[in-house]
Amino acid sequence: MRNFLKTITHPFLKLGLSLFYSKSRKFSYDGIEVIVHPNVFPPHLTWSTKILLNFISTINLKDKSLLELGCGSGIISLYASKKGATVTASDINKTALEHLEIAKIKNNLNVNCVYSNLFNNLKNQTFNYIIINPPYYPKQPKSIKEQAWFCGEDFEYFIDLFDQLPMYINEHNTTFMILSQDCNLEHIKSIASKNNMSMQCILEKKVIGEKNFIFKITLS
Repeated sequence: MRNFLKTITHPFLKLGLSLFYSKSRKFSYDGIEVIVHPNVFPPHLTWSTKILLNFISTINLKDKSLLELGCGSGIISLYASKKGATVTASDINKTALEHLEIAKIKNNLNVNCVYSNLFNNLKNQTFNYIIINPPYYPKQPKSIKEQAWFCGEDFEYFIDLFDQLPMYINEHNTTFMILSQDCNLEHIKSIASKNNMSMQCILEKKVIGEKNFIFKITLS
């Protein structure tokens, strides 16, 4: 849960959290293991990645194409590959992609890793599924690490996302995005609406007081 990081104020807890994320750590799911670099979005003490993993476990991905847009640790991409999907994992963080290249070999899974800011290097490609775990705090990121958390003071990430996304959505594919109650849901929905897209909540999951929502994004 991302607000775990934001709401910790006790100095000892802040120190402990800082120490926890100061070195690479293992994360595993369904027999798949990744090494998460300190500069990569951490799935250990957050809930969004785990919720998405459990969600896609219910989807038949065999012989389907899937894009994880902003893959971070890549555990979702690796799991989708294990389930039989043809997977593309993109990220703006080269460190994340380098570690995913190593992880796919160690796990004997096939994932196409692409360095891309949103869809910039994915043009003219189509996918049956697009999975998005976006940054959503309205603050300007100061490093590549912070780009996993902050969407820009004016929600620039979502402005760009919903500007590009319509070219990749049609009646033959499905796009899912996870968000938390800790973000400005209504503002994000309004950005989608301005680009003729709608967000339908298909799953609500509450973990330790925080609600997370998976939205299906469609053209209006």
